[in-house]
This record gives sequence, C-alpha cells and structure tokens, in this order.
Amino acid sequence: MSRTDRLALILSLAAICAAHFVSEKVFERLPHLEDEMAYVWQAKVYACGELTVPSPGHPKSMLVPFVVDYNGQRFSKYPPGWSVLLALGVMFAAGEWVNPLLAGLGIWLIYKLGQKVFNPGIGLLAAFLTLTSPFFLLNSGSLLSHPWSLVLSLSFSLAWLDTFYGIDQKKQHEKPKKGLPLLIHSMFRSPPKWLTILVAGFSLGVLALTRPLTAMGVGFPFAIHGIILLVRRDHTARRHVILIGVISISIGALVLAWQYAVTGNPIQNPYALWWTYDKVGFGPGVGRMTGGHSLYWAWFDMKRSLNVAWSDLFGWGKFSWIFLPFGLWAGRRNGHAWLIGSVFVSLVMVYMTYWIGSSLFGPRYYYEGLSSLTVISASGVFWLADGIVRQKNWRKIYRIATFLLVCFLVGYNLIVYLPGRLLGMVGLYGIRRAQMEPFLTWEAQALAPAVVVVHISDTWTEYGGLLELEDPWLTTPFIFALNQGEYTNTALQNDYPDRRLIHYYPDEPYKFYDSPR
Repeated sequence: MSRTDRLALILSLAAICAAHFVSEKVFERLPHLEDEMAYVWQAKVYACGELTVPSPGHPKSMLVPFVVDYNGQRFSKYPPGWSVLLALGVMFAAGEWVNPLLAGLGIWLIYKLGQKVFNPGIGLLAAFLTLTSPFFLLNSGSLLSHPWSLVLSLSFSLAWLDTFYGIDQKKQHEKPKKGLPLLIHSMFRSPPKWLTILVAGFSLGVLALTRPLTAMGVGFPFAIHGIILLVRRDHTARRHVILIGVISISIGALVLAWQYAVTGNPIQNPYALWWTYDKVGFGPGVGRMTGGHSLYWAWFDMKRSLNVAWSDLFGWGKFSWIFLPFGLWAGRRNGHAWLIGSVFVSLVMVYMTYWIGSSLFGPRYYYEGLSSLTVISASGVFWLADGIVRQKNWRKIYRIATFLLVCFLVGYNLIVYLPGRLLGMVGLYGIRRAQMEPFLTWEAQALAPAVVVVHISDTWTEYGGLLELEDPWLTTPFIFALNQGEYTNTALQNDYPDRRLIHYYPDEPYKFYDSPR
C-alpha cells in the first residue's frame, strides 16, 4: 500500500470512531426521527425472518411512527434495503455500529473515487474534508439509511468507471514486490470486467431497494453516459452497459415483489397507506400544500435545503462552497469529473419532485451526492495552490497560503461550528435515554407485564421515546399505548387480559396510576 493508501485507511478508522462517538454521545444510540423508529422496528422484524407482524387489536393506540396497519398486518412503509442490513446489527445487538462502519467504508471509497478521477492527493484531501463534515458526521451517527446509500452510490460510481475505463496501466502491469501478498497486490490491479459489471448493477439495484428516488438521481447522469457509450463505443462496451442496466433493474424491481408481499398489490405504495398525499410529482393530491405540490414549492424547498447545505457541508459558515468554482475549472476537461460532479446536481433536481425538503440533519436527501462536493472541492484546493501562480519563486508561498487557509477553515469548523451543531442535536425532540429509566426501576418491574397508557402532555415523542422498550410482537414486559379515551383504554384491557393496565404521565416520570389521575 502507498503512503496515501495508509493515510486513507487511518481516516477510515477515524471515521468509524467519530461516527460512533456521535451515535453514543449525541443520539444515545436511540432513534429520534419517525423514519429511524420505523427502520429499527422493521429491522427487528427482519432479524427474526419475518416481513410483517399481525396488527394489534387497536392499532391507533399501539402506534409506531411510519409503521402501517393494512389487511390485518403491520409493516414499515419503507423499502427493505436499509432495514435488512440493519437487521444484521440487531441480530448481534450491535445496531448502533452499522452506520459507523459504513461511514468508515464510505471514507475509503471517497478516497478511491478522488484518486481515480484526479490523483491520490486529491482523493486523500476529499476523504479528510468528508471526515470533518458536520453533514457527514450527523448522518453517520444516526440510524437513517443515508450512509448505506452513500456506500452503494460510491460503489456503483467506482465500478462504472472501472468497467469502461480501467485504472492506471502502470499499476495494472506492476509486478508484486518481494514479500507483498498477492491479495494486497490485487488491490492495485484492474478488477475483471465481469466483477465490475456485477458490482455496478448490484449497487444501483440495491440502492433502488433502499431509496428508489435517490437511485434515480444517482443513476441519471450515468444513464446519459450509458446512452453515449451505446452510440459511440464498440460492441463490448454496449454489452457492458446493457448488462449493468439489466442487473440493476432486475434487483430494483424487487421493490414491486416486496410491495406485493406486504400489501397484496405490487403497485401499492406503502407510503400512501400512511399519508395518502405522500407521493412524488406535482399537482392536486400531492403533498400538504393547497393545490398540491408545485414548481414554486419545489424551488422554495430546494433553496432552504441548499442554505443549510452550505453551512453543514464543511462547517465553514456560508462559505463551504468556496473551493467548488476552482474545482469545476480544474476538472473542466476531465470527463470523469463532470460525471461524478453531476450526481449532486441530479439529486437536487430529482428531489424537487418530492413535496417536502430536508434540513434537520442537513439536506439529507442530497447526501448521496456528498462525494461530488468533497472531491470537486478538494480538486479546487489543489488547483488554487498550484494552478494560478506560474513563477516558481512565488508558487511555494502561494501553496503555504492555501494550506493555511484550509487549516483555518477546518479549525473553525472543529472548534466553533461542529461542537455547536452536534450539541444542538442532543436530546432532539426531547428524546433521551433518561425517558426510559422510570421503567427500569424495581418498582416499575414489579408491575410487569403491563400495558402502559401514555398520557401526552406536550409532544408525541413523550410516547415515541419509550418504544425502544417494546418489540414489534408486543411481548416485552411493558408495551405502550397512546391515550385514546376511556372506552379505548378499557378495550385494551380486554385485548391483553394477562397484563396490568397502568397510566403514565411523562410530567410525573416515576409515578404509575391504576386509573387516570
């Protein structure tokens, strides 16, 4: 391995540690968003080899956010791609480690992408900038699907480039050095075409099983490139394009099989079973706005998301984009750079068709285009340090000045912006592990098994933060129900005759009532 390879590996290990730190200290290894709660619930079901579980007698009382009750069965509205992987972590009681490990892999793949498109130095800087990104760290410490989608997007991009362009021919024909294991040496050789085709098709297909709209955004620039290859390249290249397309479409089409398995209808979108207006597109019936989703609201959401993006990207205030223009200029004659860089733009355009934006965890709908920004920014840093000044005497001074500028910006992020951004996410929506502590006391355990009717005083998360204590089959010592009134509460006692019915008020966390207070 080269020196830059070893440094990139160190950055990857640092990313695992940093992401787990965020998971542990910021999010307390708990789901905070409705999305995360649904993913975790779904992963627990998959870990036991099931797709759905029977709906409880009063599903509105036993609510789980974004988990649908349909035809007597309960299942998450989300496609299965992420929860299947998360289920592996759940099986080993290590679900909080899945995204940090993916974060480390993502850093390594960003390094390889920058190396392939430009050079190892740019790849290493891109990996470093990604590691320090608040946007990257927030999502890597969460239980959301984006780190997995980023790995799939990067794997697809690298495999596509390897399929049609290979790698450095000097590395390809270099003989192993004395004592260098053949396996290590093979890392520097161009992989066989059948493998790159399989990886490209598989990665894009699984991305469609994870985040279908994101797969469209990531795949669109490559689809355009594929059409160009079909027209201009030889029979072998055309066959490769077709094979990648067939594999990815075949795997992505499993979404229809999953929808059939859980709803009985392959074209029934489970999103619409939770909110009927939760659709992609424009016009009446799409989204919550009067008259439906429109270009006006699409533009509004895009601007709001990008405003957050420029702060969260590198944590340089509103100047995180500062090196992008130089990077675009540096890669103006680099077709690979245009292909990789267009992924972010494609995602922005595709998500304009969705009725709601994203900003809480940064513009996370664009997360899979993160490598576009970091690689292009890194190339901009290199060009700025090396491309303006031609006089040898001044070039060294200019390089030092650029280096100091980058150090200042990164230091500002690490000392000022990032700590504040992470601190602001602690106890998001009031969800803390301390919420569950009243049910871990000896006094509470003596009441089990019990149905706990939660009387919300402020927000739904007073109930949602307790769901970590129950399983999807409602067999745990405590199961939780939203207060729906005396009639429904009495019915719950009939649904669970072997359980004690107790009433819980979050504003009195260590008190339990046999009847409403």
